[in-house]
Amino acid sequence: MSASRLRAGRIQLAPENHVDPAALVRARGARRSFLGSAAAGAVALAAAGRSAHAAGAPGSSLPPTGPITLGAGVGTVGYGLPSKHEAAVARRISPGLTRTPQSGISFTPLQSLFGIITPSGVHFERHHSGMPEIDPQQHRLMIMGLVSRPLLLTMNDILRYPSVTRTHFIECGANTGMEWGNVAVPTVQYTHGMLGCSEFTGVPLSTLLDEAGFDRRKAKFVLAEGADGSHLTRTVPIEMALNDVMVVYGQNGEMLRPENGYPLRLLVPGVQGVSSVKWLRRIEVGDAPWNTREESLHYVDLMPDGMHRQYSGVQEVKSVITSPSAGQVLLDKGYYEITGLAWSGRGKITRVDVSTDGGRNWRTAKLQDPVMSKCLTRFRADWRWDGSTAFLQSRAVDETGHVQPTIAQLRAVRGTRSIYHNNKIQAWRVAANGEVTNVQLA
Repeated sequence: MSASRLRAGRIQLAPENHVDPAALVRARGARRSFLGSAAAGAVALAAAGRSAHAAGAPGSSLPPTGPITLGAGVGTVGYGLPSKHEAAVARRISPGLTRTPQSGISFTPLQSLFGIITPSGVHFERHHSGMPEIDPQQHRLMIMGLVSRPLLLTMNDILRYPSVTRTHFIECGANTGMEWGNVAVPTVQYTHGMLGCSEFTGVPLSTLLDEAGFDRRKAKFVLAEGADGSHLTRTVPIEMALNDVMVVYGQNGEMLRPENGYPLRLLVPGVQGVSSVKWLRRIEVGDAPWNTREESLHYVDLMPDGMHRQYSGVQEVKSVITSPSAGQVLLDKGYYEITGLAWSGRGKITRVDVSTDGGRNWRTAKLQDPVMSKCLTRFRADWRWDGSTAFLQSRAVDETGHVQPTIAQLRAVRGTRSIYHNNKIQAWRVAANGEVTNVQLA
């Protein structure tokens, strides 16, 4: 389809701060308080943002640019910030997901971003006991356990090691977890926003383990511990630790932000985000998993028979359309570019299919370069909207052959009472009036 021969449609952006705490409901079959229905949240407040967000108003008499004046001087702002006109592009907090801000989540505004890199300032947050303030000159990393040379490293020590830079996604294991039972949240920021992708710089964990002389015969796992109030700890298999796990201090070309683990964090590519322990202070090598709180009571999969499945940390193949997406409004019939993100904890994305009729027919989308392992991949597909009701979906395939499942396929194995590892195909309904809402299709 040639976009140049079609009239390009306009999209009214999703309203901001539209999750009303008074509208909270308890999702059927869930184990915590989740948010109210998407239809009520998105549709009721769509009109409020319509005039402000309507783009490309025809017939405007304004010149191509505003009045030309002498601008601010060089160096006025020592550290650059987004334009004041982009202030609405921000992390958002779900008022019903966690009881205290110290043990909470903020969501990435996926609907407002381009490409695959998440700006550090809007990368989602997940804290278990608040965000510590750490002086890098006082911080130490201890490496101990089944090693012949225990290490106590300063940040200056770590910065002296040969570094690597790689781009990977981090996704919370609970991303999309609110929707196991039913539609629960109104926009893609809340359904999929526990997700970010960055260029990380640091030292391969294998380098530090070699330096410490770890016991290659006995070592089976490593334990990572953070310097937050809860001393969050996670077990990582030694095979992963020696493969692509990194001890990182850099994110997107600068030092880590405090909310993302400054001055040091672990990065376990492709595995649920809790394993990428922030404010990293200790690595212990052992011969068995530790079964810590965050891997025995939390971040486990509740199966239909009542059993819990542990250590299922790999984030399976997944995708979502970010535009058009719920909360937005299509203002015209005509051409639109469907775009979104795909990712897999098992490697590269090889294909993304897009459907506009609820999965009856699929066509292959274009993958935007670069396509990298355990990294977000941007996909795009042309679409002409004729004004009738449509159901938009994307379905990703990774290099291992895994195919993103439907919610029915997931529930057949996992039931409806889980929280973690929901990689279902997401559906958005485009109504005849252009309003886009979150729906689940049988």
